[in-house]
Amino acid sequence: MVEIEIEPHEEFEGVYWAIFEDGRKKPATENLVPGHQVYGERLVEYDGKEYRVWEPRRSKLAAMIMNGMEYFPLEEGSKVLYLGAAAGTTPSHVSDIIKESGVEYCVEFASRMMQELIPVCEKRPNMIPILGDATKPHGYAPLVEQVDVIYQDIAQPKQAEVVADNAEAFLRPGGYVIVAIKARSIDVTKEPEEVFEDEERKLEERGFEVLEVIDLEPYERDHVGLVAEYHG
Repeated sequence: MVEIEIEPHEEFEGVYWAIFEDGRKKPATENLVPGHQVYGERLVEYDGKEYRVWEPRRSKLAAMIMNGMEYFPLEEGSKVLYLGAAAGTTPSHVSDIIKESGVEYCVEFASRMMQELIPVCEKRPNMIPILGDATKPHGYAPLVEQVDVIYQDIAQPKQAEVVADNAEAFLRPGGYVIVAIKARSIDVTKEPEEVFEDEERKLEERGFEVLEVIDLEPYERDHVGLVAEYHG
C-alpha cells in the first residue's frame, strides 16, 4: 500500500501537499464530504482527516499550483462565481477550500455537463448550480450576489471580455479573477504568446491589474493561468 503524507501548502490557506513515497507531490484539499469522490480522485486518511488528491492533469487550477502560482485569493468563507463549471472537478476542490461558510455559484452552459454537476452540488451545500451562458451575465444576475473571486475556464473566443463583463456585474472592488486562457480557442492563426498578451492588455483596459501569468505546460498545451485584481 502506498504511503502518502499530507503537509499544508507553504502559503495557501486550505491547500495541502500530498507527498508520495518517492518524493513526488501533488496538491490536495480536505474533503468537505468525507467518503465521497467527484472524479475518481484518490482519498487519503491522515491524522484523522480525509484529503482529496488534486490532479493537475484534470484541473487547471491544480496545474497552476504545481507550476508555482504565487497569488491565491481563495480562502475559507470566500464567495466565488465559477464560469465554466463543467462536471464539477475543479469546483469541488474550490468547495473544499471555501468550506461551509463560503458559497460558489457554478455557471455551466451545457445541459449534459449540468446533469453531472448537479449530483456534485447536491452533496456540497456551498455549491449552487446555474444553467446559464457566461457571455450573458444578466441572465443569471437574479441568482448571484456580489462575490470576492471569479474563476473562469471557458473555451470560446472572447475570454477576456467575458470575465470583464462578469466582473462589472458581480465582483467587488478589490476582488480577484483567476482565468484559464486557452489560446487555440481564441485565435488559431496567432502564436499563443501573442494571444496571451492580447488578453492581458484587454483586461488591463477594463480595470484589472494583472498579478501573474502562469504557463500550464506540461499539464495543458497552449494554456496559461492568469490572476488579476479588479479595480473597476
